[in-house]
Amino acid sequence: MGPDATIQAISLFVALVAAAGLIGLAVHRLAIPYSVALVVLGLVAGALLPITVEVPPELVLLVLLPGLVFEGALRIHATDFRRMFGGVALLAAPGVLVSAAVVGIVLSVATSLPLELGFVVGAMVAATDPVAVVSTFKQLGSPRRLATLIESESLFNDGTAIVVFLVAVQAALGEVTLDRAVVSIVVTVAVSTLIGLVVGLVASRLMTAVDDHLIALTLSVAVAYGTYLVADRLGHSGVIATVVAGLVIGDHVRRSGVSTATLDALDAVWEFAAFLMTALVFLLIGLAISFSNVVSVAPAIAWGIVAILVGRAIVVYLLLGGTSRIVVGRQLPAAWLHVLFWAGLRGAVAIAMALSLPASIPQRALLQEITFGIVLFTLLVQGSTIEWLIERLGAGRASLADEEPSAAVQPR
Repeated sequence: MGPDATIQAISLFVALVAAAGLIGLAVHRLAIPYSVALVVLGLVAGALLPITVEVPPELVLLVLLPGLVFEGALRIHATDFRRMFGGVALLAAPGVLVSAAVVGIVLSVATSLPLELGFVVGAMVAATDPVAVVSTFKQLGSPRRLATLIESESLFNDGTAIVVFLVAVQAALGEVTLDRAVVSIVVTVAVSTLIGLVVGLVASRLMTAVDDHLIALTLSVAVAYGTYLVADRLGHSGVIATVVAGLVIGDHVRRSGVSTATLDALDAVWEFAAFLMTALVFLLIGLAISFSNVVSVAPAIAWGIVAILVGRAIVVYLLLGGTSRIVVGRQLPAAWLHVLFWAGLRGAVAIAMALSLPASIPQRALLQEITFGIVLFTLLVQGSTIEWLIERLGAGRASLADEEPSAAVQPR
């Protein structure tokens, strides 16, 4: 990268950060979610800027995603996670496969897209992005177990969706068989979890042994990105490994009695980092999408939207709702299921996967535009109405006797 390109990249970064800050100030006066405003700004900027802003998928997958999933895992309440683990596992594993399959079948039947290519689109839009929803929960004081379920699902299904996506692309290119695909997915999830456990245990013990906030912060950054890179280099899921490491560290440092200074530093620094990275993600989503190109394939996108809603309904109401007494030990309130259904937003991971599609895959541009259109719908329509739905259903109040508000997810 030459000096001019470096200066241009730094200038763009500063402009994006400044725009995120100004939008943050503006939305306090407007009745729209912060994430929606950022996406709209990105769309407008992408249409009006005299230069084309290319968003490399590596920027999302290697720079922004590890930090975001680590921060999310770090602040999840371990007790609630253990209680909701069955539901999380159901949503993040079979839930991803069901969603991807429904999208693939609907697109294949309705648009004549080959089934294997429809499944590639399904894999790209299977992962949910709850950033806007969780921030709404914090404002409304919603049940923390519901917030834990939604956020934990996203943290883990990011990882499983990326694995399924890679297998789907290989299948579309004729490079993998069904039995090999199943073995690959199972091995990847198991090994990635093991990597995260080992790194998380070692790092958390080092943090508590020293109990210095600067060293703890330095180690946490190394874990967030180092775990991701190690797992990725070994051919496994960096997201799953990083999430597990974050969960282990978050639980251990809070139970081990480290100093308040260390806990406050971890909370404050990672909260700021996540806010900044989240803002950049939503702006980059807007910049990556060409609205005119999306409009040109509107019928296919409409079928894709129908498919993700049908798939989400099957996963939430049938898989989770029908088995919740078994997987989480109690029947989940209907209001929770409605929020889970409508909270299935898609975001940065779907965009990054679409941008990373190999040039050799058939109908690459069409697959990308369908994915972009689905992401736009979920962010602009579902993202802007989720607060209304939560208030309408009364899910902004703890609906189980032993619940605490979701703000308690973060023991600050």
